[in-house]
Amino acid sequence: MIRTLFQIFKTGIVTENVLGRDADNIEVLGSKLSKIIKKRFRGSLTIRQIDAGSCNGCELEIHALNNSIYNIEQYGVRFTASPRFADLLLVTGPVTLNMEIALKRTYEATPTPKLVVAVGDCGCGQGIFDENYATIGAIDKVIPVDARIKGCPPTPAALLNGILQAIS
Repeated sequence: MIRTLFQIFKTGIVTENVLGRDADNIEVLGSKLSKIIKKRFRGSLTIRQIDAGSCNGCELEIHALNNSIYNIEQYGVRFTASPRFADLLLVTGPVTLNMEIALKRTYEATPTPKLVVAVGDCGCGQGIFDENYATIGAIDKVIPVDARIKGCPPTPAALLNGILQAIS
């Protein structure tokens, strides 16, 4: 037992800083986001995420925004399952033929201000799945887009920056 305790004290803390250099960037983006959300959206921005046909790489990064490391809810951002309660649509992937009507109906069901953010290279029309027999292409070919977040997949910091651009 003494030997084990000695080993623990000798080793020290071995966990690593996950955010690294992004920690300061996330804090700055988060404080800006929080101020604008309090001013324009009465303290709460509700997002409806839509997968219009992506490979799920962007969804993994969007899910990372909700984990304990990034914790986007501390800035007043929440995700909803219904477009009727959403202020902003976060759309990923190229629009597939099967998702075109669903995307249009979701956009129509969203109340004003109807902000739309295209996420990822595919959503912005620069990905490997551009127009083909099964996809229409970029999000702006189906619904109007207010901001674009490029990257394959975009980092959580890039997602925060894109949301900030859309609501500013």
